[in-house]
Amino acid sequence: MKVASWNINGIRACIKKGLWNWIETGNYDVIAFQETKISIEDFKKIAPTEYVKKNYSPYFFSAEKKGYSGVAFLVKKGLKYNISPGTGIKEFDSEGRLITLTMGKWKILNGYYPNGQRDHNRVPYKLRFSEYILKTSSKLVADGYQVILCGDFNTAHEAIDLANPKTNTKTTGFLPIERQFITKLVNNGFKDIFREQNPNENGHYTWWTYRNNCREKNVGWRIDYFFCSENISQKLLAKIEYDVLGSDHCPVTLEVQQ
Repeated sequence: MKVASWNINGIRACIKKGLWNWIETGNYDVIAFQETKISIEDFKKIAPTEYVKKNYSPYFFSAEKKGYSGVAFLVKKGLKYNISPGTGIKEFDSEGRLITLTMGKWKILNGYYPNGQRDHNRVPYKLRFSEYILKTSSKLVADGYQVILCGDFNTAHEAIDLANPKTNTKTTGFLPIERQFITKLVNNGFKDIFREQNPNENGHYTWWTYRNNCREKNVGWRIDYFFCSENISQKLLAKIEYDVLGSDHCPVTLEVQQ
């Protein structure tokens, strides 16, 4: 199984920059999008390529506010699965923060974690959502599910995960209290697959501001992840698709091998 996760920062803009071609060449079984900024009704009006329409079923969970937030799955046809949009909690669901795919004993939680904002006024909201994810995913593991958490976590975990850690200690996305949530995930048995495979390498980022040619200079942050529960026995291979353009983020992928 091949899974891709990508904050596309607006699907309309990403389509203009080659989204359909990326899907056609990737041969993914499951594609998780964040920050789609579109409803399922409007998505159907965009007219995906014949390949995408023939091979994938779309599922969108959108924010109440148009052009804001939102998560989605594209799932290859022929697979057996269920989709559960939302959390049942109004403050999260009104912003389209989570959509879950169930495939047998697998659960893939695709989340768009809130940005804490420059004045940090949304950090408490971000932490409430994060704690909900931890509580929910831990219960799923206790119930016997194999859990994958993916998406834009809007937090760099350690200094190795961003180009300028010293100058960002008071910046949302690298605040100690935000980073503590990632540590709690790890301490509760969720593995950062990419970091486990690349334990001491810096320069691996998934987001770059559009300002000052930061992507060309590779001055970025690693804030897009795959976390997997310890009860997954299959071999997992995580990659960052640095060269894929179309957003200020790049895709991250996970291959599940027998």
